Amino acid sequence: MKTDTIAAIATGLTDSGIGIIRISGNESFSVISRIFKRKNDRPLKLISHTVQYGFIYDEDEKIDEVLVILMKGPHSYTAEDTVEIDCHGGILIMKRILEIVIKNGARIADPGEFTKRAFLNGRIDLSQAEAVIDVINAKNEFALKSSVRQLNGNLSGKIEKMRKDILYEIAYIESALDDPEHISLDGYRDHLLDKMNTTILKLKQMIDSARYGRILSEGIRTVIVGKPNAGKSSLMNVLLGEERAIVTEIAGTTRDILEEKIQFDDISLNIVDTAGIHNTKDIVEQIGVMRAKNAAEDADLIIYVVDGSIPLDDNDKEIVHLIRDRKAIVLLNKSDLDTVVDGSELEILTGKKVISVSAKDRSGLDIFKDQIKSMFYRGDINFNDQIIITSLRHKEALSESLRSLEMVIQSISQNLPEDFYSIDLTDAYEKLGTIIGESVDDDVVNEIFSRFCMGK
Repeated sequence: MKTDTIAAIATGLTDSGIGIIRISGNESFSVISRIFKRKNDRPLKLISHTVQYGFIYDEDEKIDEVLVILMKGPHSYTAEDTVEIDCHGGILIMKRILEIVIKNGARIADPGEFTKRAFLNGRIDLSQAEAVIDVINAKNEFALKSSVRQLNGNLSGKIEKMRKDILYEIAYIESALDDPEHISLDGYRDHLLDKMNTTILKLKQMIDSARYGRILSEGIRTVIVGKPNAGKSSLMNVLLGEERAIVTEIAGTTRDILEEKIQFDDISLNIVDTAGIHNTKDIVEQIGVMRAKNAAEDADLIIYVVDGSIPLDDNDKEIVHLIRDRKAIVLLNKSDLDTVVDGSELEILTGKKVISVSAKDRSGLDIFKDQIKSMFYRGDINFNDQIIITSLRHKEALSESLRSLEMVIQSISQNLPEDFYSIDLTDAYEKLGTIIGESVDDDVVNEIFSRFCMGK
């Protein structure tokens, strides 16, 4: 593991009130001692967990008035000697101070290297390290709370408990096989079956939470479909609160997809406006229609916008077929005009909830938002003990562990020798270990930390 001294700007590279330059490594205190002086040219006091006021110098030139924070390892973010320089937040001054730090013995940190060192030094496990970037990237309250819980060890604790239980069974089997005179396996299969069923149930619950967690943390993939001129783009603009999609009286104005993110309290919609679905001989429009259908195939939610002022036709029948087995909401738009489409009949035809709205006067949109919440939000999340899986890597590891434990169940049902149980138990134990960073490939670790910003 690298133990050289690294440095980076830890705050956003933009003009702001305060900027922070972070230094970590064996020579951190030496580096700051060479470039910092307290008031009246007094030297830095090398006392851990102190904040000292003074100035950064480049040789004899005074550069900036700063606060310096010293943290002696292992009681720091990286578990190494760490220094933070709080300077003025201008881009030029932050870069200048970083250059001085580099000139005096540090090197530029790789993306995520501070957090990577915290992981490699044992201060946090890999799932906690991943939670750091999730906290930074959180787009809503749910994602933030879930990430903070993971950062605090909520997921790690559950994984460690399951691994401990599995390890006990592995050790018992191995001990019994090595010393059958003193350790009996009589009745052990029933005991192991009960244990496996309990652990399998926990794994399935965590795996089942992954889709829900992905939707609430990353956003609901939402596609707006409908015939040309049904009001899809107008609805998009109303939800966004700005004129992003071009709206005209001419049918077929939208010919390609337009993607935006919309926030409804704790739920994010990654919303896509599409070309109107209809039969056309225009090659460009045909491409737009095909893209609309493809987008709908990949959606978590389809919003079908119906122009209530004109009768349904064959194009509507095609859209109804498209949404029949999907999560969808039907919006009967243009309720401000004379309506010729019966909402009750439309509900029977589509099998979906139909809400009368007007993109023009914004009526019905609160009911629409409440319907989305009822479809995707399972009430208040109990963050005291609930685990919501938001990482695909974690889901895959849990799924692989589940398959191994199901193999144990199969071996028990076939009355196979106990050493068969031990093989699959060990595999499940190791798969769970990859979540917290045990027995994980260096390539996986490097890929995870490559997603981090430079100063984190």
